[in-house]
Amino acid sequence: MNMALLVEVKPNPNIPALAPGDTVKVNVRVVEGDKERIQPFKGVVIKMRRGVDGGSFTVRRVSRGIGVERTFLFQSPMLEKVEVIQHGKVRRAKLYYLRRRSGKTARIRERRLDKKELALKAPEAKLESEQEAEPESSAEES
Repeated sequence: MNMALLVEVKPNPNIPALAPGDTVKVNVRVVEGDKERIQPFKGVVIKMRRGVDGGSFTVRRVSRGIGVERTFLFQSPMLEKVEVIQHGKVRRAKLYYLRRRSGKTARIRERRLDKKELALKAPEAKLESEQEAEPESSAEES
């Protein structure tokens, strides 16, 4: 039996395109009793898993000298927002080696996006700029 037929996967619009090595800030909705608040979790994406159920990603950070890892589901309604702070330049899909490192050796270099990648990342911004340019050209014609 095909699981894709049983489970309908809808992408979460609050999650941008992620890759291992990216530094992200995940805002998670936390329920404590009858109160609800948003708790940020900032760290490096060390693992991504894609699957029929939507998949998950694991974020690692060091808090007070202790490594903390949290796994978030892509389809979770508890994810309020995910912001990519920095794109990391890595050569592996799973960054488990960061668990054994600390200090400067645990740093990941920043991957600079070139113009092609920026155009692929933000097609909405390109469309908005084209729409803004159209009224000016129609005003000149009349």
